[in-house]
Amino acid sequence: MPMPWKTILSNVPWSDVIGKAPVIADGARKLWKNIGRKADDNSAPESSGDLVAADDADFSGRLTTLEAAQRELRTQLLASGELIQALSEQNAQLVAQLDTQRRLARRQSWALAATAIAAGLALLAWLPRFSEFLA
Repeated sequence: MPMPWKTILSNVPWSDVIGKAPVIADGARKLWKNIGRKADDNSAPESSGDLVAADDADFSGRLTTLEAAQRELRTQLLASGELIQALSEQNAQLVAQLDTQRRLARRQSWALAATAIAAGLALLAWLPRFSEFLA
């Protein structure tokens, strides 16, 4: 049987999550900047074609293949970095909105409790008059 959402969300240490959200977002920004800077710094190394032999041609082909694979992996890494940054920013916004909703729910709970107490007191004040009316 799945756990109810209320139980799951009540067990989350929201103060820790809210406190760490800006740190996570900053870390993702730094990661993204670092990855972007490394991508700009890495340029394809120039090969010296002084000695060309049959083995060197095979080695050159493998090197070209590996460089192409490395560029593709770097592209995927950059895309992943963008995704991580976007997700961390969305996470920070989500945590801020959840904190706002939690505060609103707490205020509404207090308002509901005050209204229930006022309604109970009004009922207690009205009940003796109502019993006299019935008698």
